[in-house]
Amino acid sequence: MSPPPRFALVGNPGNRRTTLFTAAVADAGLPAPRVLPWTELLTRGASFAPDETVRIDSPGEDPAVEHLLRGVADPTRVEGTGRWYARFTAAVRQVAGAARSAGAALLDDPEELAVLFDKRLCHGVLREAGVPVPPSPTSGPGAAPVTGWADVRAVLHEPGMHRIFVKPAHASSASGVLAVERGGRDRWRAVTSVERTADGRLFNSLRVRRHTDEREIAAVVDALAPDGLHIERWLPKASQDGRAADLRVVVVAGEATHALVRTSRSPMTNLHLGGVRGDLERVRAAVRAAGASWTEALEICERAAAHFPGTLCVGVDLLPATGWRRFAVGEVNAFGDLLPRLTGLPGSSAEGRDTYAAQVAAVARGAVPGGPVRRREHRHAAV
Repeated sequence: MSPPPRFALVGNPGNRRTTLFTAAVADAGLPAPRVLPWTELLTRGASFAPDETVRIDSPGEDPAVEHLLRGVADPTRVEGTGRWYARFTAAVRQVAGAARSAGAALLDDPEELAVLFDKRLCHGVLREAGVPVPPSPTSGPGAAPVTGWADVRAVLHEPGMHRIFVKPAHASSASGVLAVERGGRDRWRAVTSVERTADGRLFNSLRVRRHTDEREIAAVVDALAPDGLHIERWLPKASQDGRAADLRVVVVAGEATHALVRTSRSPMTNLHLGGVRGDLERVRAAVRAAGASWTEALEICERAAAHFPGTLCVGVDLLPATGWRRFAVGEVNAFGDLLPRLTGLPGSSAEGRDTYAAQVAAVARGAVPGGPVRRREHRHAAV
């Protein structure tokens, strides 16, 4: 019998992610994880013991870490994601090198993280694999970079692309995202949480704004473009209680274990931007009533996650089309497991467990990235 895992956690001490994962480890009766702070990793490097299982968690929500990664003092600033990406991917590669040199197990592959944190690369991987995704002119071989508003404006004039999302390639949590529409006679509307100051700096806001002045929209896009932009068609979503709806589906060791419905009156369903949790049972009923399969919807998420076999857990943003008959994958998130109080799908290996407890249990039973995936045993309950 293999000895119980001993976790080393790269994270921010005191952060809710670190706290929740540590609690899950304790609840499993395992030794408390050794926490390697992101600030220490970024300034001194990392080292590990041969018997450790290394988990890399989000560096977010820490101003000092944000400054080290993005070079800005205010963590609410939007710019600097290109620098953040370069420093983040260098850091996780250093973690992986140290872990492999020590003979430690690694739960997050650095090259996969590099793809997951570039929306253009991730979208291209999924599209080439046949996973349904929104049409995009910025992913895949030969795609030209977006240099500014002129490029975005040109896309908005292409057939079927009069409503698009413009996303910073390396951002998360809807930071810097714009939902842009072109109406007749080149009338414009953009919805975004970005706030632009008089001197041209961009900040994240918890208030969603609507702009109709092309000059204002162009100024935001032009400021974001140097860090890299991804464009995709804005797909009409299904609704619940008159609000646009999508799902965050967590996949652990190849199995879709958790699903959260997010609804919003704005195009962005993120809960911190005014989105609210919806009713999953009503979603499943709507899918059945439409003659579609909830099981197949979960399988789309598992197919997306399967292209990142070196990463134990990902969060898949699943976009249901109007009518609940078809689904597409919007994004695959490396750190998409922060869903407090959400327990696993009925009949899954995570039933009764939160996302962190599900990951601890997967490691404890011998599931490792790149190894055999668990086949969901709850298909009868999910149909």
